[in-house]
Amino acid sequence: MVRVLILGGDGFCGWPTALHLSAAGCEVLIIDNLSRRNIDNELECSSLTPIQPITARAKAWKEISGKVIGFANFDVGLDYRGLLETIAEFKPHGIVHFAEQRSAPYSMKSAFHKRYTVSNNLNATNSLLAAIVEARLDVHVVHLGTMGVYGYGTSGAPIPEGYLKVRLQGEQGESIEREILYPTRPGSVYHMSKAQDQLLFEFYNRNDGIRVTDLHQGIVWGTQTRETSMDERLINRFDYDGDYGTVLNRFLMQAAIEYPLTVHGSGGQTRAFIHIRDTVRCIELALRNPPGLGDRVKIMNQMTETHRIRDLAALVSRLTGALIENLPNPRVEADENELIVENAALIDLGLQPTTLRDGLLEEVTDVAVRYASRCDRTKIPCTSLWRRGQLGPV
Repeated sequence: MVRVLILGGDGFCGWPTALHLSAAGCEVLIIDNLSRRNIDNELECSSLTPIQPITARAKAWKEISGKVIGFANFDVGLDYRGLLETIAEFKPHGIVHFAEQRSAPYSMKSAFHKRYTVSNNLNATNSLLAAIVEARLDVHVVHLGTMGVYGYGTSGAPIPEGYLKVRLQGEQGESIEREILYPTRPGSVYHMSKAQDQLLFEFYNRNDGIRVTDLHQGIVWGTQTRETSMDERLINRFDYDGDYGTVLNRFLMQAAIEYPLTVHGSGGQTRAFIHIRDTVRCIELALRNPPGLGDRVKIMNQMTETHRIRDLAALVSRLTGALIENLPNPRVEADENELIVENAALIDLGLQPTTLRDGLLEEVTDVAVRYASRCDRTKIPCTSLWRRGQLGPV
């Protein structure tokens, strides 16, 4: 049986991935310090959907499927000895790394939040890689990165899957061709931490031969996968607040409670998107297709379509009748950008995308409307600012 260790397996992407891999026949162990639940307490805003404690989730899964998902509660960035011992004892074939603070707005709230994001994310990644080396195991690491490491400018060419061919001029005037990591231009401290992850992976891969797949994911929308919809005790998170709610999920919730769709700036920013059902499938495909020993880090763009924010708002408005309201943009970014992304690798491995037009109505009726009474309307506005004095104090 394939053994998979999932770091951050209680979160928005981690929990449905744990269920999906368990259903597929993997032996799954989750490590999570439950920090995302603690951030709910800090922000005084919980998931729109009712989330059970992790032990209740695991118990429900065993009742329904007969399969066991293990759980250990500690911080992988701080408890290195616990991480090393767990890896050495469990001997995973694959480790899925979600154990990072995942919100760009949250990472920009204050100096504390910037420092926390860097400390948490980089320590988690470095500790994981160092522990694999010390345990002397051949483990395939699958990391959930982000398309946001590249920023949201317009390069005029498609963003390749990780590597860019460049041509240099040698000392004698000869032409030298090389491949380098595609240049990053992170737009937040969160995105910067993911860009630093890339360098850690490159080093440990080159120096110690660790096999790594880095999935540069678009914005995730949707809530349920096949497994999380089997019982309400298994339901996934639905974040709608200004810090953790992804843009499309926020639109769906706002429409459900007749709150104007909040489009920041012109809405001309183009973003990459993927449904949560496709996220868990991509993780499985990555695990089943590791890079070979000695291969460089495999980088794949985990997204299925791109849309301008204003076009998404118009689509949800037509579907639900919701009004649209343009607000000042708290981010430091261009009002308009194009985004062309290569994503052939996962499609070639068998990914069959869930499109926005296929899944939007299901999300509105099955999730947003059903749980609308749990919404705290005061948590909807985005209050995190990218630059001091931009719209007010940070």
